[in-house]
This record gives sequence, C-alpha cells and structure tokens, in this order.
Amino acid sequence: MTYCVGLCVDEGLVMLSDTRTNAGLDNISTFSKMFAVEQPGERALVLMTAGNLAITQAVVNHLQAGVWHNGLQQRLTDVPDMVSAAQLVGAAVRLVQQQDGAALGAQGLGFDCSLLLGGQITGGPPRLFLIYSAGNFIEATEDTPFLQIGEHKYGKPILDRVLTPQTSLVMGVALTLISMDSTLRSNLSVGMPLDMAVIRTGECAIASRRRFTEDDPYYQTIRNGWSQALREAYLALPRPEFIP
Repeated sequence: MTYCVGLCVDEGLVMLSDTRTNAGLDNISTFSKMFAVEQPGERALVLMTAGNLAITQAVVNHLQAGVWHNGLQQRLTDVPDMVSAAQLVGAAVRLVQQQDGAALGAQGLGFDCSLLLGGQITGGPPRLFLIYSAGNFIEATEDTPFLQIGEHKYGKPILDRVLTPQTSLVMGVALTLISMDSTLRSNLSVGMPLDMAVIRTGECAIASRRRFTEDDPYYQTIRNGWSQALREAYLALPRPEFIP
C-alpha cells in the first residue's frame, strides 16, 4: 500500500509520496515512488506511482526508453503538452498490461496500478492527472484541485475542508504534509521517508525537491503543531446543552 497526493493550485503544484512497499507483514521495503522529468524553463513533470511495484517500475522503464504512441516513439521529454503526457503514460500502462496481464492473471493477481502525473510544459498551465490501470485518466479541476492514489481516505478530509485553487504553495506544502501525517497515524502500510516536489506556475522547473525523514525539523513542526491545534479546537467546542 502507499499514499500519494498532488495539489494543483493557481500558484503551481505540490506532489508528495511515501516510500513504503508492503508484500506481507515481514516483507516491508523502501522504494521511491516519485520520478521527475525536467528541462528547466521548458518543462517539469513529476510522476508518482501506487500499486504493484513490478508493474509501476515497468511503466516507468518504458517511459524512459520510449513508448510507441500515435505512430511515434516518444518520451515525456518529447510530448508537446500535458494532455499528451498523460496519454503517453496511459499508453505505457496498456503496454505493460499487454505484456504481463495474462501472466499475472494466471497467478491469480490483478493488474493493479495507478499513477499521478503533474507538471507544466511551456505554452500551457500546470495540470494534474490521475491515470488508472486501464490507461484512461481524469484531471484535477477548480472544484477538486487535488488527486490521490493509494490509501487516500485518511488524508482526504483536511483537503476537502480547506484546499481551494487560491491556496498558496506554502500552505499547500503544509496541507499535503498534514494529509500524509493523518494517513501515517492510521495505516501502518504507509511509511516514511516522504518525497516532495514543488513546481511554481510559469517557471516550468522544479522549484523544490525534498525528502522528509522522521526527524525532519519542518515535518516535526507540522506534525506537532497540527496535533496541538486539534486538541485545542476539541477542548474549545461548546458543551452540549442536552447532556445534564
């Protein structure tokens, strides 16, 4: 299991993923689930993965080598816009499904993968997509300016309540970390360290890329500050008048 979340706001994109993979109670490993493609000033794309690790690594390997799509062998460095980038990722997913789907099915395993792709290519705005295991995709919108994959239910409420397209990148960073911390506290299959990338609108470059460990000072400030704020809010709630 994993948890990845992406925000697409007016000021840009925030992408955050955990690094835990779990193939059983005694088979837990750390693998980065974040992959970046950057040509500063021209394009910056971040891909995050969830699901069967062998499947998602195969998808990434195909994207790095080049995928035949619309009669051309393309990489994410070649596509002209973000929709084309999402289509290329979808084509890579379908290619892996064609190659490995039958063998997985014979072992009683489903074709389990999902990916978040966020970025900006010159000439277009920042965009964020969720690509499903069938290779189709949806896009984040003004009504829902975030997307999640993996174990998403614990980290979703704070985003639903607070996030808007006008949220600043600085607050977006804090929100993604709160969303992740809520998931870490409630699900042991999601784990540290965390990988984050930030893309600022108009720069077509990764403004910041950081790995958060358990003892990271900023992460600890967010974790402890949010816990304290929740306790204070709880204690400040009015007493129910119908209880004697």
